[in-house]
Amino acid sequence: MSSILVVTAVEAEQRAVQLGLTGDERFHIVAGGVGAPAAAAATSALLARPHSYKLVLAAGIAGGFHGRAPVGSLAVAERIIAADLGAETADGFLSLDELGFGSAALAVDAARSQAVAEALSAAALPCALGSILTVNTVTGTAERALKLQQRVPGAVAEAMEGYGVAMAAHMQGLPVMELRAISNPVGPRDRAAWRIREALDSLQQACSVIKEVVQ
Repeated sequence: MSSILVVTAVEAEQRAVQLGLTGDERFHIVAGGVGAPAAAAATSALLARPHSYKLVLAAGIAGGFHGRAPVGSLAVAERIIAADLGAETADGFLSLDELGFGSAALAVDAARSQAVAEALSAAALPCALGSILTVNTVTGTAERALKLQQRVPGAVAEAMEGYGVAMAAHMQGLPVMELRAISNPVGPRDRAAWRIREALDSLQQACSVIKEVVQ
């Protein structure tokens, strides 16, 4: 029976993960939908079924922050942060933590995440270990990219599902990880510069490595 649940957003990511894991029966791979609400709902529904999952992994492609995670590289989360969950005020953005309504940051399985990052680097797959942001609106300007980096120093990438997957896992008392392959820089929206096919290939290669590491 599958013991590791892997949640992607879309089927293209799901296929890349499947190809990388090459039929390893420990992994149950699903496409849960785009955005944190869809990802949380799909993950929660699966975790409510009578499986014996021991780990949840959010995986897919993402935007990488300049100087931290270039296009074609990989990112592994050491924290998963809902970067726009909070309130805008006249004095600036207030996070969920600052509002006193919980936390916008969720912990990952630190030991496994470190081991995966080291294994990827050892396999000559460039990898950044740092905070991966979950956003509801993909960044499209240099100004917003800068604000996010100032808000979360050490952020390496942004995607749209990690926090939802992580929250569902945390509510079930399960450890979580997040792995992203970088398809574009975070900043001005330029679809012509995106390298989605290459990022999916990187995701596949990464998954062929992590199946030997994640137990």
